[in-house]
Amino acid sequence: MCKSKKSTTVVQPTRRISTSSSSTTNFPSSSNNTEVPITESKSYIYGDKQWSKTSSSVSSHSSLSSLKQSLPENPHIYPFSEISTATANFSTNRLSSNSFRCYLRDRDVVIFQRKFRRKIDIPEIRDRLALICRSHHSSLVKLLGASVSGGYIYLVYEFVPGGSLSDCLRNRRNPSFTNLSTWSLRMQIASDLAHGLDYVHNSSGSGSGFVHNHIKSSSIIVSEENFGAKICHFGTSELCGESVTVGDSSVSEKNLKRSGSRGVRFEGTRGYMAPEFQLTGVATQKTDVYAFGVVVLELLSGLEAVRFELEGNDGGYRRVSVVDTAREASKEHGGVRKWVDRRLRDSFPMDVAEKMIRVGLECVEDDPNERPGMGRVSMEVSKLYLESKEWEEKLGTNIDISVSLAPR
Repeated sequence: MCKSKKSTTVVQPTRRISTSSSSTTNFPSSSNNTEVPITESKSYIYGDKQWSKTSSSVSSHSSLSSLKQSLPENPHIYPFSEISTATANFSTNRLSSNSFRCYLRDRDVVIFQRKFRRKIDIPEIRDRLALICRSHHSSLVKLLGASVSGGYIYLVYEFVPGGSLSDCLRNRRNPSFTNLSTWSLRMQIASDLAHGLDYVHNSSGSGSGFVHNHIKSSSIIVSEENFGAKICHFGTSELCGESVTVGDSSVSEKNLKRSGSRGVRFEGTRGYMAPEFQLTGVATQKTDVYAFGVVVLELLSGLEAVRFELEGNDGGYRRVSVVDTAREASKEHGGVRKWVDRRLRDSFPMDVAEKMIRVGLECVEDDPNERPGMGRVSMEVSKLYLESKEWEEKLGTNIDISVSLAPR
């Protein structure tokens, strides 16, 4: 989501990174109403009815005007013409297939185009937008406002200089290099993410709590300012009509109630989808916890959520997931040290690493009832982060580092 063209080298604690990165979330094209699938993903669409442009309750100019008048000054309801002008009719500064960086009302922003998954009434959009834009957390990329046109909603987020967690962990130009070269830095990111997702689930103002449903390393920004982690796309599922109620006939009410949260139907990325989501296409807070666990294991190992490796001499491939490798390492004597990212050069507290792997593996339990809530997870990760800082201070490690994504 965020992109920076500068290359900067600095020293901690005023650490900065510079990278050219973008969110990998793929959205439909504005000129085509057909779905564009995410790479290596499955799509689950709410209901079985086609929602045409003429049937949308938010497609007309009068609807947009009434929506704007019903909201306070913040958030902004932008005229679609203003969105189109700022993005040069969606032709410049493209960060991904349907995300654009531009200046809007003197602010550096990123605009995401999303297709509505179902018909949404004006009062529902009004209430959701007001609630989400009032939510503030240092680990969330802030939603500034939105615009609607036809069957699409255009979400305007603040621009955060930095790079995606995926790119910071895995430099495509030089696999042996990573921006995140210290253990405490990775623990800081894990703590930021845990607190951000805990806020989404429990403190963002919704009585039943929100479901984020887009947790993955490519949708997390490591900020250029202080290496803090920020979660992108907060509010997307609510405003795009992905939410479904517990009483919906197409959803198992029992399953949703067990997880203690409202459910949504959405596009899921391979490697981050919980087993029950792969079966039903319905996400809950517990499927968010699963995706968070995968990200934690990525942070510890530096490995992709899922990859395919050559097997044998017949040209076949086998699927390797970071979850499976973590489970194997946790059972093997000395397996954790071998499994943790080698680019950390064995410079990490082994007891903390073992506990963090257990936290990650608890989050990816096959049974959603066995997964912890984010409140408990955030407390445990914060504790382990403090233990990591204490270990670093006792070790007397020189933490001054130089970081850059320039070719090496």
